[in-house]
Amino acid sequence: MHKVVFLTGAGMSAESGIRTFRDSGGLWEGYDVMTVASPEGWQRNPELVLDFYNARRSNMLASEPNDAHKRLANWQQELNIYVITQNIDDLHERGGSQHVLHLHGELSKCRSTGPGQELFDYSYDLQVGDCCPKGFQLRPHVVWFGEDVPEIPQAIDIISTAELVVVIGTSLQVYPAAGLIHYAPEGVPIALIDPGNHHSNDGFHHIQLSATEGLKVLEKELMKKGWLTTP
Repeated sequence: MHKVVFLTGAGMSAESGIRTFRDSGGLWEGYDVMTVASPEGWQRNPELVLDFYNARRSNMLASEPNDAHKRLANWQQELNIYVITQNIDDLHERGGSQHVLHLHGELSKCRSTGPGQELFDYSYDLQVGDCCPKGFQLRPHVVWFGEDVPEIPQAIDIISTAELVVVIGTSLQVYPAAGLIHYAPEGVPIALIDPGNHHSNDGFHHIQLSATEGLKVLEKELMKKGWLTTP
């Protein structure tokens, strides 16, 4: 099986109705992003931050995986598929993908603010006063601005043996995630599926379509190469 690594961003989930703050001039669902996605915002108003992520989680649960999510899962029958996503929703998993690495955290998890930062699955809205077994307040398991991205080393390991890298729905402007493509083996082709024109002169194979339509084009190309035999 050929190893294909997908780097996905907000455009992957847009067709499922999940928006990104970058589509709204720095606002995320009407909020200044630094008030709800930074350690400073958390310290100033944890209740606001928890309310915000509770709403994001409700939006996620009300959304369904789109055709792009499902197509990647179907390709697992013939390709060794790995997904490295900047998204914090669970649509890749619900769409059927088995190897998903979340760089920026997951809405379906929370973690302790204590020294160990233990992770917990949860199925309820977080409130101020909800604590881990050791008595520390729980917070969303989301990487905020100014925080380290602990999954980067694992992402580098994954992409360093890719035979094809496909970037979907991200402008590749947010570091360190944007730097991952530089760890792909020399000469490995990189495809960019995005309706914008961010990197048309950077040597990428640019498919200027949405995630769903772009993957249909890529599917035909992979069938011509003999990597896929059935849609």
